[in-house]
Amino acid sequence: MNFAIIGCGHIAKKHAEAMENIPEANLVAVCDKIPDNMEYYKDTYKVETYTDVRELLSFSQADVVCICTPSGTHAHLAVLAAAAGKHVIVEKPMALTLEDADKIIEACKSNNVKLAVVHPNRFRPAFSELKRFINNNYFGKLSHANATLRWNRNQAYYDQAPWRGTKAMDGGVLMNQAIHNLDLLYWFMGPIEEIQAYTATRFRNIESEDVAVAVLKFRDGSLGVVEAATTIYPRNLEESFSIFGETGSAIIGGTTANWFKHLISEQLTQDEVNETVKQIELDPYGISGHQYIIADMIDAIKQNREPKISGEDGKNAIKLVIGICKAADTQKVIKWSEI
Repeated sequence: MNFAIIGCGHIAKKHAEAMENIPEANLVAVCDKIPDNMEYYKDTYKVETYTDVRELLSFSQADVVCICTPSGTHAHLAVLAAAAGKHVIVEKPMALTLEDADKIIEACKSNNVKLAVVHPNRFRPAFSELKRFINNNYFGKLSHANATLRWNRNQAYYDQAPWRGTKAMDGGVLMNQAIHNLDLLYWFMGPIEEIQAYTATRFRNIESEDVAVAVLKFRDGSLGVVEAATTIYPRNLEESFSIFGETGSAIIGGTTANWFKHLISEQLTQDEVNETVKQIELDPYGISGHQYIIADMIDAIKQNREPKISGEDGKNAIKLVIGICKAADTQKVIKWSEI
């Protein structure tokens, strides 16, 4: 399969490096408004370069397009790519509004192309194991879960590009940094019924929030707590996910959530727990999530199935961000069905 990358900023390198490790993935073209941003790809991968998206879509041999531009541009580019008959892999968040998410999903459906959204944390070894434990009912009836992100993004980070921290192009800590944690929360806990929340812009000179807290009620009656902040001094402190059930519980943590800090289950012996923790510690990062997503796209095209992380999955994460912000803005309980 031939691939093209639109947008040659920081995240684009993860896509290119992932393709290097997939024999069936061939990077053939890149596109960026700034020619200098493409020099690395031209020199390293000998690809075609385009400053105009429509020219790339018309003339390149790409089967799949990876969209790695600022978030507010995703919908426009994804719709163009789908209309050109290209399969689409779009970076997180897939869009900043539900209307734009729906436009992407509809464009891909109507043009009979596949759509995958980049939520690579699902493929971290610890989270893969946790999902297996939940699916096998190792924790029994669930009481609650916590998704926590305590990171630092100083003012210099936001000042690097004029679109950062804006509502039109970027969003705040929820849409930008914590979107992965919210995706995991929905993936593990299932459909949401209600949301209550507070958000604030405490330290950074940006349009969007730099800290947020929320409480969720899931359809099965279990509860969830979200804490997300880019205000932590002086550097990233922790990212963690905790889940508590009637017959077990688990905490995945670290500066980035990669290690089991706690694991117990009625169905696991202590030796099994120790072995699970040990195996994760030996390889906490595993194969990159981007590599999984790109390889899965190739398989999805061959098998004519939905990618493992679909447009609807991406939309659910956006819907949760929008719900939290709406609950904070209105100081009312927001029902999922009303978002």
